[in-house]
Amino acid sequence: MKFFIDTADLAQIKEANDLGILDGVTTNPSLMAKVGIKGEAAVFNHYKTICELVDGDISAEVVSTDFDGIIAEGKKLAAIHPNIIVKVPMIKEGVKAIKWFTDNGIKTNCTLVFSAGQAILAAKAGAAYVSPFIGRIDDSGWDGVQLIEQIAGIYSLQGFATEILAASIRSPLHIVKCAEAGADVVTSPLESILGLLKHPLTDIGLAKFLSDAKAFK
Repeated sequence: MKFFIDTADLAQIKEANDLGILDGVTTNPSLMAKVGIKGEAAVFNHYKTICELVDGDISAEVVSTDFDGIIAEGKKLAAIHPNIIVKVPMIKEGVKAIKWFTDNGIKTNCTLVFSAGQAILAAKAGAAYVSPFIGRIDDSGWDGVQLIEQIAGIYSLQGFATEILAASIRSPLHIVKCAEAGADVVTSPLESILGLLKHPLTDIGLAKFLSDAKAFK
């Protein structure tokens, strides 16, 4: 399973990349605004910087909702760097755009997916990635990880090449559960990635080792 970090914060991206386990980055307009990046020129420059930091797929989201707007914006984003993946919303015009991008050699990430039916449409249109938002599904009272498992089963049965990118991760446990459910990729905040490092028995064991090692000095 590939690890992406879901942020536009360069310091967090570098920290995750320095771990040696980072495969890519996902961003969106909200994450850009959170770090004070506003305006098309600034956003595009920020994407370029991220691409120079991380050797992997970088999802860059369109903000248009009409077909022509999505295509025009997506072409500009794809021109920034070969590793850019155009992030397109799961709407009718978005599915049409995903098909156009696929036919024209531009890879896409279909975002805001909340059902298996939507995931099927994204795969049929040729999306490189489909992003189910499992945390938001949990918030609505349903099981987000179960959706990952359902999509994985359908894709395997039908032979779809689209990769399942589990998004809206809320905890280290989410990451583990997504791995069990068959996600190809998980994108999460740095906090959840670092949370995988932690276990109280590791802390206790290390403290004991260090204490015993003092006897040899």
